[in-house]
Amino acid sequence: MPLIKIMKTRRQSLTRTLARVAIASLCGVTLFAGQALDYVVGTQDVLTLAVWDQPEMSGKYTVGSDGTIALPLLGRVKVMGLSVRDAENELKRRLGDGFLKNPQLTVSIEQSRTQKVYILGEVRSPNAYPYTSSMTIVEALAQAGSTTEEASQEALVVRPREGPATGPNAAADPELFHVDLKKLAAGDFKENVPLRGGDTIIISKVGTFFVLGQVKSPGRQPAHQATTVMQALSLAGGVTDRGSQDRVRIIRTVNGKQVELKAKLSDLIQTGDTVVVLSRIL
Repeated sequence: MPLIKIMKTRRQSLTRTLARVAIASLCGVTLFAGQALDYVVGTQDVLTLAVWDQPEMSGKYTVGSDGTIALPLLGRVKVMGLSVRDAENELKRRLGDGFLKNPQLTVSIEQSRTQKVYILGEVRSPNAYPYTSSMTIVEALAQAGSTTEEASQEALVVRPREGPATGPNAAADPELFHVDLKKLAAGDFKENVPLRGGDTIIISKVGTFFVLGQVKSPGRQPAHQATTVMQALSLAGGVTDRGSQDRVRIIRTVNGKQVELKAKLSDLIQTGDTVVVLSRIL
């Protein structure tokens, strides 16, 4: 029977578990400290107020249905519709009007009920999640239960553009950020993109290839970029004593037809390939 037909039959029964990207384990590391001062406060948002030398006023405040928060000394103050920056300035003005001399305070968004971050694709709980202050992709993926076993090693962050449109299609063209999840899982927090309300994170499914024949762990493998035949054999546990690295074939679909190619160890694997290690010639 031709080798291609044998491979078609065996492919249906051979699988191998893909390695997970351990995003959730990174959550204990300090995150980026950006603050969206232009964020517009809405009802049910949770604000954190820090007033220097006034611990009794510092704390978390939920914006009521009337758009106000209740503060010591000031009573109810309307903050709905104000940006974070404007809310800070308003509270400074009110406290400085007969209560405190040169008040120093900061306002931050502890949790947003009005803005969401959307997480789609290969995560365990794809959904819309409330945007929180200083939220990054690590925190968002942790809320979504981390990536699945079939997730690719890249995340795409789609962000609506801010400001006025500059052309007929400008409003429809979002900003795109590519995040290397492999680097992020290894501790490279340059990849830990700070998020904004309205961002969408997309985790696509990784492509796969098969390694069959005289290898120790035949089955399916993730087709990441720049994977060589040598690396594919390593992922499959290496060549058995009966196999030969000099007798490797790649079965590939080209223009809708399957072809059998003699492979070098430095050749690159493509999604959908089947790598076959043949037995030694005795």
